[in-house]
Amino acid sequence: MDLTVEERRGLVEAGHEKISVGRQCELLGISRSGLYYKATGENGYNLQLMRLIDEYYTRYPFYGVRRLTEWLRNGGYKVNHKRVKRLMREMGLYAIYPKPRLSKGGEGHKKYPYLLKGLMIGYPNQVWSADITYIRLNQGNMYLMAIMDWYSRYVVSWSTSITLDVGFCLEALDRAIGKGCPEIFNTDQGSQFTSDVFTGKLDGAGIRISMDGKGRVFDNIFIERLWRSVKYEEVYLKDYKTVREAESGIRKYFEFYNNERLHQSLEYKTPATLHFQ
Repeated sequence: MDLTVEERRGLVEAGHEKISVGRQCELLGISRSGLYYKATGENGYNLQLMRLIDEYYTRYPFYGVRRLTEWLRNGGYKVNHKRVKRLMREMGLYAIYPKPRLSKGGEGHKKYPYLLKGLMIGYPNQVWSADITYIRLNQGNMYLMAIMDWYSRYVVSWSTSITLDVGFCLEALDRAIGKGCPEIFNTDQGSQFTSDVFTGKLDGAGIRISMDGKGRVFDNIFIERLWRSVKYEEVYLKDYKTVREAESGIRKYFEFYNNERLHQSLEYKTPATLHFQ
């Protein structure tokens, strides 16, 4: 029986005499970074600002540092541009119009074309896309990566981490292509997605790679809408205290999203209904 990521994490023994935690994670096929939650070290005032920035940026992703700073000032918060910029960097939000860039661009990577312009999406597993978003916790933050099928909006796989390294993205990708492969895989030009190890897995599986133009939010619009649903229907309502609590809540939400949530754009069908038709 296949174990979930959370169940495999539960098998790790921190004080094992012979096998290090890193080696246990390697053997279990999980990312070490997702094992532990570490507070960001920010004070309570900064954490409050980060929560406000996250909510407002989710609603208005075209707002950059200066507009967010003025919005906070109008709300009575004493902030300057430098503080807002630093907090956004801590959260993985980059003030590049018109979307937050949680996956920072890789320098000198191989260029891949955007293959979806004018493409008719007509069946499951024709196109998958992936992205990363910031998830707030009661005393810190984590990151969520998800892979979505464009036709059905089905969330094929997902993973979390407290860092923006490529490891948790590979975990989600391995689980996804273990179930099947799309014809095209679309992402932004973030360093996680342009890394040789990530693109190598796609190439090895015979999947065509498509990448958004820099700063073009509508190139990956479906997964942008997914983030808004996740945050407004789950994250902002729960106030998670730990990574494990967040993972449990997100897991339940994605089960609901895939199997029960009716989508107006899908003529009030669920993603699972279309994906497995």
